[in-house]
Amino acid sequence: MSHISHIELDDGNLPPPTPEIEQERRVAMFDLMEHNRFDLPARNGDPAPGGPYRVGLSIRDKRLVFDVRTEEGEKAAEFHLSLSPFRQVVKDYFQICKSYFDAVKTLPPSQIETIDMARRGIHNEGARILQERLEGKAQVDDDTARRLFTLVCVLHFGG
Repeated sequence: MSHISHIELDDGNLPPPTPEIEQERRVAMFDLMEHNRFDLPARNGDPAPGGPYRVGLSIRDKRLVFDVRTEEGEKAAEFHLSLSPFRQVVKDYFQICKSYFDAVKTLPPSQIETIDMARRGIHNEGARILQERLEGKAQVDDDTARRLFTLVCVLHFGG
């Protein structure tokens, strides 16, 4: 499998993120660049341009857009995913994140851990949905799907 060498979020038209969302974004992007698996499948019998890839993520017309390019900047693929399958899990994820951020300030570690386990479960569900939506378009491993899901959340809610 190949990988993403550069990722760019088109978030220019979003409101400024909260400090917590900005932190989530920074961590996801750092972790994604440290280790990821991303590959394009052959299409119509033609092999896909090989990676590593430069990926642009944006939301256009209520669709999540992946603009995938080679290292040289040539278009390798572009695919648009409906945001509908993500709406509820993104909403749930941000609600549990808010609970988690609030809990860290006031609750004992055992309660924080319980909230964090729920947060990870919702995050895993979002990553699973993303992997399903990418089927036939791009292959990603679980960790890459988790990190990309975080970035989808940042784009979806903005701040």
